[in-house]
Amino acid sequence: MKSLAMKFSVRVLGVLCVLGGGSFCFALDREAFSITNYDLNLQIDPAQHRLGVRGKITLRNDTSTPQRNAALQISSSLDWRSIKSGDKPLQFLTQPYTSDIDHTGALAEAVVTLPRAVEPHATLELEIGYEGVILPDATRLTRIGTPDDAALSSDWDQISPGFTALRGAGYVAWYPIATDVANLSEGDSLFEVLARWKAREAGSKMYALVTLTWDEEFKPPEILMNGMRCSTGHESSSATAECPPQTLRDAPTLVIADYQLLERPAIDVRYLRGHDAAAAAFADTAQKAAPLISDWFGTEREKAKVADLPNPDTAPYESGALLLSPLSDQSSTQAGLAAAHQLTHASFLSFRPWIEEGLAHFAQALYLEQQKGRPAAIDYMGLHRSALTTLEERTVAPRSDDATTHSLVNTINEELYRSKAMCVWWMLRDMIDDSALKKALAAYRPEDDKDPTYMPRLIAAQTQRELSWFFDDWVYHDRGLPDFTVESAFSRKTANDTFLLTVTLENLGTAGAEVPVVVKFPGGELMKRIEVRAKSKGTFRLETPTAPEQIIVNDGSVPESDVTNNTFKIPETTR
Repeated sequence: MKSLAMKFSVRVLGVLCVLGGGSFCFALDREAFSITNYDLNLQIDPAQHRLGVRGKITLRNDTSTPQRNAALQISSSLDWRSIKSGDKPLQFLTQPYTSDIDHTGALAEAVVTLPRAVEPHATLELEIGYEGVILPDATRLTRIGTPDDAALSSDWDQISPGFTALRGAGYVAWYPIATDVANLSEGDSLFEVLARWKAREAGSKMYALVTLTWDEEFKPPEILMNGMRCSTGHESSSATAECPPQTLRDAPTLVIADYQLLERPAIDVRYLRGHDAAAAAFADTAQKAAPLISDWFGTEREKAKVADLPNPDTAPYESGALLLSPLSDQSSTQAGLAAAHQLTHASFLSFRPWIEEGLAHFAQALYLEQQKGRPAAIDYMGLHRSALTTLEERTVAPRSDDATTHSLVNTINEELYRSKAMCVWWMLRDMIDDSALKKALAAYRPEDDKDPTYMPRLIAAQTQRELSWFFDDWVYHDRGLPDFTVESAFSRKTANDTFLLTVTLENLGTAGAEVPVVVKFPGGELMKRIEVRAKSKGTFRLETPTAPEQIIVNDGSVPESDVTNNTFKIPETTR
């Protein structure tokens, strides 16, 4: 029997034709099914880099029509061995399916003929088996021009004697998934596919039993699932570990290494041999940052966890309260930023990325402010503002088409829900003060967050200011960025020998904001915050003890599309 797959729609619809004793074609909706339950037995042999899986999965038809065929996908480095229903083998066709949702840049797809049509919202249990090897592979990145070293520092998933890490969908499909094609060279394609997968399987459960073999001369390593230790029973050269049940809100991450554990009240740090000093430094830094985080975000829901990575050049990765990061060669500032981020995740839960990730990045800026002052925090946010400005330049026209899809409440773009959201939280803090924002965050309950206005309403309840314009420009829509400039400024001497300065500030941009304005004069400076809506002007007056000389708009806390016009020298004739 031969198979020929023809793809007529990139997003949803494929047509699969089979030629053999008979011929038939059917439309294949790859995202018709969610996998609501995984019950997997994993056989892992690090010396052979091998993974063998047997188990059961439960499919749920998420469409409005009966489905007779299902697509099941695993990493292209793995091979399907069996798919059954009720102990009866099912007919399935395997084919390579190009997709960057796996580090190899492809999936091994099984198109399964189900024993009966599955009605809408009904479920079907399947017994599955697959096996193969998982080695470091960055094909999806190198084929779009990423240098080898940079690609492997990002795609470091592997099974090996010294270290094993499998991060799941988006990195390596070590468990079955069902997704449409994801392409890194096509904008947000990968993020869109992952977002749909996470939305469909956010409530799915995974139960995993891991049997591990190793060379008898080595100490049995530790097995972790999303940072939680899998309980093990050791034999001479193998261990069977039952992992704590997981939800798929965060992709299940399996890590196996010979870790040492360092416990602090606020964080657990697992480190590799020889990294003792680095682990202690990280743990101590995290403990010092903990009071700041608890003051802002409350006591921890779960303990923050950090696990060491063997290569210092490896890019960190987070999944919920777990951070995988190299501990060696970290500066105290880097450790503090990482700790603040993870402690925030351990304390504050939201399924909305602009809230959960935005606040974790906001916490990093708060940490730097506490350690080194506001300018250091502003400089740190500047690293994110530059990426944000570049992104906004790419999407400046037509804004009407993407204002809603690129909004913070809807975006799947990491630069927006991390970098832009961080700036939004900082601007809100400056507008309503620390106390009001802390009260709003304390009132947040993820189970009550049923619509995008929930968090803005909590914030509005803590202030007398009218903020609907701000949320409309920055949260509900992507209006672009403001662009502030001084249109005019003049001063006159008063009867008290002071100077009264009148300034007209114009916002040439497409989003409004409250911006700090600094007026400099011999012997000092004064600051005033001014709210200027998009495509509008605002006038204010300020009294200075000596003749004002210069006006500087924005200290860097508000993202702008153009900062070259933020300095204004007051003409001598108007002083």
